[in-house]
Amino acid sequence: MSQDTPSSLEPSINRDSATDIVYPSTIPFIVVHLVCFAAIWTGVTVEAVALGIGLYWLRIFAIGAGYHRYFSHRAYETSRVFQFILAVVAQSTSQKSVLWWAANHRDHHLHSDTELDVHSPRRTGFIYSHVGWIFSRGQETMNVNRMADFAKYPELMWLHRYEQLPAFVLAVICLAVAGWPGLIVGFFWSTVAVYHGTFCINSLAHLVGKRRYVTGDDSRNNWLLAIITMGEGWHNNHHAYQSSARQGFYWWEYDPTFYLLTLLERLGLVWNLKRPTAEVMQNQHKLGSRVISRAAALVADSYYPDRIAAAVAAALGNSGLADLRARLSQAQPLVAREVFSEFNLPHIPTKAEIVGRARALLANSPSMEDIAARAHELLLEAVGARLVTIAWQTAY
Repeated sequence: MSQDTPSSLEPSINRDSATDIVYPSTIPFIVVHLVCFAAIWTGVTVEAVALGIGLYWLRIFAIGAGYHRYFSHRAYETSRVFQFILAVVAQSTSQKSVLWWAANHRDHHLHSDTELDVHSPRRTGFIYSHVGWIFSRGQETMNVNRMADFAKYPELMWLHRYEQLPAFVLAVICLAVAGWPGLIVGFFWSTVAVYHGTFCINSLAHLVGKRRYVTGDDSRNNWLLAIITMGEGWHNNHHAYQSSARQGFYWWEYDPTFYLLTLLERLGLVWNLKRPTAEVMQNQHKLGSRVISRAAALVADSYYPDRIAAAVAAALGNSGLADLRARLSQAQPLVAREVFSEFNLPHIPTKAEIVGRARALLANSPSMEDIAARAHELLLEAVGARLVTIAWQTAY
């Protein structure tokens, strides 16, 4: 059982390279997959299959309702006792501790699809975003400052210290209930299935599906993933309104995790379930500055600023570049963009053209004009910075 160390609780984000694959904590992950082949010798019984199916749905619910919607996003409230029960069941999936999972998920939302997001297919590719990150030394760390609201509970810290204990106890129960097939098929097969069902939200839900909302990242709604994860596949909805206990916003968006939470609400076990606001449902909510900046960066990058700078440099010629360099040398860095824009070159897209590109690339949003304006600024800044480099290179 792992004990807390200063390194496991450090607040910084440590993202080691994909080549850093020799790390002791990855061994259990590999072993769990390999042990599944033991069914060749133990056999597969009806009781073991039924146990495995039941444990899959129970634990995928615990991941969605517990690790994700409650501990990561505080989408509803519950008692301290039921909070502990949720944590124990979720932790029986062997996906590390509730505090580690929620802390890293909060980091994911803070840095979604940026260079600091370890789960981003855009940044690291599908395989690494799905399972490769597990083999990175950086995945062991936990930003404890992200979890100050739950780290104050001694029982949750105890679960953090003994993160594999719930999984071990469940494995023993499976062995006692259905013998060796119960252990291999009931526990290990269902554990691997829960692994990859969960990991698909990190990977496929940022690659395949539809985007209803502008979220500043690649999150998508995927109905198939919603089925196998009990509603977690409405990922674009979730990124648009993270604190909602309901992720399938409309009646046709299958979200059994929310349905079960409403049942638990009637039983008095949970309460104050948060739901999407009318503005969000109608896609009329104003976006925050961080989402606007990220969405604008996507639009600006779609114009390939380096290519534009090369075309502008060719059009200006040496004398034009010299003039540009002289003008920029008199300007402060923050106003260099304004100096560059005065050259009025046809190679630079107009703000109106950028609005059209933004509408083509992104979902509809009342913040579209703000996104386009910011994209225009970012594009001019990127092209201007590249032109400064070219101008100085041609001077020597």
